[in-house]
Amino acid sequence: MSHRPWLDHYDAGVPHSLDPYPKTTLLHYLDKISAHKPDHPALIFKGSTISARELNLQSDAFANALIELGVRPQERVALLLPNTPQFMVAEFGIWKAGAIVVPINPLSAEPELEHVLVNTEAETIIVLTPFYQRLKAVQERTQIHRVIATSIKDHLPPTLRILFTLFKERQEGHRINIAHGDVWMKDLVRKHKGKPRTLLPVTPDDPAVILSSGGTTGTPKGVIGLHRHYVTSGLQVQAWTKSALGWNDTILLPLPLFHVYANVGAQSLAFIGGNPLALVPNPRDISDVLKTTERVQPACFNGVPTLYTAMLNHPDVKAGKVKLSSVKVFVSGASALLSETKQQFKEQIGATIVEGYSLTESMMACCLNPVKGIQKVGSIGMPLPDVEVRIVDSETGAQELACGKVGELLLRAPQQMVGYWNASEQNSETLQNHGSGQPWVHTGDLAYMDEDGYIFLVDRKKDMIKTSGFQVWPREIEEVLASHPAVMEVGVAGIPDPHKGEAPKGWVVLKEDCTVTESQLRDFCRERLSAYKIPIAIEFRSTLPKTLVGKILRRELAAEHREKESV
Repeated sequence: MSHRPWLDHYDAGVPHSLDPYPKTTLLHYLDKISAHKPDHPALIFKGSTISARELNLQSDAFANALIELGVRPQERVALLLPNTPQFMVAEFGIWKAGAIVVPINPLSAEPELEHVLVNTEAETIIVLTPFYQRLKAVQERTQIHRVIATSIKDHLPPTLRILFTLFKERQEGHRINIAHGDVWMKDLVRKHKGKPRTLLPVTPDDPAVILSSGGTTGTPKGVIGLHRHYVTSGLQVQAWTKSALGWNDTILLPLPLFHVYANVGAQSLAFIGGNPLALVPNPRDISDVLKTTERVQPACFNGVPTLYTAMLNHPDVKAGKVKLSSVKVFVSGASALLSETKQQFKEQIGATIVEGYSLTESMMACCLNPVKGIQKVGSIGMPLPDVEVRIVDSETGAQELACGKVGELLLRAPQQMVGYWNASEQNSETLQNHGSGQPWVHTGDLAYMDEDGYIFLVDRKKDMIKTSGFQVWPREIEEVLASHPAVMEVGVAGIPDPHKGEAPKGWVVLKEDCTVTESQLRDFCRERLSAYKIPIAIEFRSTLPKTLVGKILRRELAAEHREKESV
């Protein structure tokens, strides 16, 4: 599309392009803040504050420790951590050591954890104490031989640390005895703090991260992001939000840092803009999210639709006891925001949620609604500076469609992924050349564009399920259900859910003379899958709809469910 209609609808002051982008990394921005405003808050966590200088010193120390332990440049180092200061100290330390960060969902079941560690060939991992035993259960089947443990209380303020030790540490599984050879992160930082930084060459074109994604081919893969991708994404988002955010404005981050939205989007914006980043370790604890919001008075609130729905239904919000007036911009991404939720939020809170769209493969090359301008109901907004969008024929991907026509959404931007880790044969499915220039990212999502350049998602080309902001692949659940001795056939598809947006449902045909209950099958899944992947319901059938070659028709199952619910 030679004409880019969205450019005419940018907020005043947002440039059409930011090219050329600086050839640097987030390490440079942390150094810059640390040098010019050393006491400026970088992180806020549970009432404690870590300055830019302190974060720089601690990550320097951790980098020196990793190098002394034998971590090599380009080696993968895994993080099994929620949103805590340790995540940031470890991440920047890993980068300073020249290594690659592999963030992992702390709620991963053992098979999922093992898969990521084996696929990335990680040899070192930093793990929060409640997840330590799960790691040890799979360690011998991986290449992990350096385990660094850390406790959440290490960065709590003194009074809260005492209360945590007395009432929560043992009861909630935080108190552990580490195995011989494993080490504590706090000991490593203490040992090396204050020593000169070991200078290792880290260039903008070096790999920085491997983020897990279902990709557009439907199987979990590792997306490789470069250091310059963080800078590019951060500058784009900063240009888009600068009318609302200033240097001292705090960004609240209840979204997990293992996800691209938080890791590349919010984190890059914070360090490039010099904004304090307030970390929330458990976004499911809505009371804590609200308390943290009132305590830190953020100007930017990053959320997903399910979080906003939960907030609206919290008794304190419904009673008008929570003040969110400090927030200048609420952002929603990761899954579709229901129009009803957006309207309710405006009525109850008095604020508009700015909805956006991206995916891991594009490394936060975003579509986003204007912060000040017109927001259209149901739209994910328009491409940010230097982000290109096409709507093409979903069968061939070759023919660009006119405004209003539904097709596959393609993205192209300077920061898109360079490829998948250990899955190069699948790169060509996602990254495809159409004419001159760099390849286009095939998102697998169906959408249309209106005459103003606003994008509207319609459906998903693949069968991927997005529940509570997470990506879930039906086959993974089907494999687990099929392994039950009573199950003969199984199909899984996404169904609408008022709280999660979408949720997986299973349809099962049992073997002859076998019996099992829905509850028993869900318990069976619970032992093998993360909580958000467990089917919300399981329906028993005598047969399943299939194609002529025997492929189970998941979409037909989902359509039948919707028809029953509408009666």
